[in-house]
Amino acid sequence: MWGIIRQRAACKGNHALNLEQGIRAIALRAFSSSAKQMTVRDALNSALDEEMSADPKVFIMGEEVGEYQGAYKISKGLLDKYGPDRVVDTPITEAGFAGIGVGAAYYGLRPVIEFMTFNFSMQAIDHIINSAAKSNYMSAGQISVPIVFRGPNGAAAGVGAQHSQCYAAWYGAIPGLKVLAPYSSEDARGLLKAAIRDPDPVVFLENELLYGESFPISDEVLDSSFSLPIGKAKIEREGKDVTITAFSKMVGYALQAADILAKEGINAEVINLRTIRPLDRSTINSSVRKTNRLVTVEEGFPQHGVGAEICATVVEDSFEYLDAPVERIAGADVPMPYAANLERMAVPQVEDIVRAAKRACYRSR
Repeated sequence: MWGIIRQRAACKGNHALNLEQGIRAIALRAFSSSAKQMTVRDALNSALDEEMSADPKVFIMGEEVGEYQGAYKISKGLLDKYGPDRVVDTPITEAGFAGIGVGAAYYGLRPVIEFMTFNFSMQAIDHIINSAAKSNYMSAGQISVPIVFRGPNGAAAGVGAQHSQCYAAWYGAIPGLKVLAPYSSEDARGLLKAAIRDPDPVVFLENELLYGESFPISDEVLDSSFSLPIGKAKIEREGKDVTITAFSKMVGYALQAADILAKEGINAEVINLRTIRPLDRSTINSSVRKTNRLVTVEEGFPQHGVGAEICATVVEDSFEYLDAPVERIAGADVPMPYAANLERMAVPQVEDIVRAAKRACYRSR
């Protein structure tokens, strides 16, 4: 195929590209060391604070969001600032407070519903899908449902099968929902602001293990008017040899894998999806048409997953550009084990991504 010819022709340029990327990485590290840092937790907290300050219709509801300041301290300080009418502690009844939130959104308020974990959203899934997602369509556009459902999603550590599921593909399949999955502090802050301002229901999938991680953050991102566009992916690292797509915590793993691959002469392009629905098919296909190879990475189950949808769209739109079979990296097709050694085997690791990228580039050993 033309892709193979292009790759051979570009082979001599790989050394120069490696050198250029090395210089960029050093410059980025130097910038990062002097740039402002913010944890994902603080990014979410500041976004909530600023949106509540800007719009009195915004309020938070969920278990322990007030007096306890959030199970993960995302709502820290907000009860003291805005009072119990806008930071509402609830009983342990997800179906109850999710339903109240949807009803409030029908009447023009902007609720932010916190699930202590998205696994508990299954108790409220009828309200999320049948009440929130479908009402705008079923009312011929007469009813808007500006509500955000947010909380930690996916695997944490040692919490077993019932508390470790990734819901990206579950909710990503539903028309009427927008589904966001931030990775960095910039993602968390910009996407949560966009979600709260959006007129439609948004499922906002965070990651418990990312809350305490710090990322460089610019003055632009710290501006109260800042937000990120829903439905637009970000190219975290440019490359020419293979495209790696990921979201949430797996973006960090993909970037680590790209660093390892670069030492072996493989220049990987890493795409942070940011939005699961609507999926940024244009950015994905443009990248694959450049690299001619694709590796998808996700924590969720492989069957009917986000990676499967990405594979389908690339086969539909860019099949003739592929020079190798698409590689899918996903969680094991089993309930999450509780034992730490088995848990590690059940979720993707950096070395899994490296091996997949090498196979795609016909460099496996």
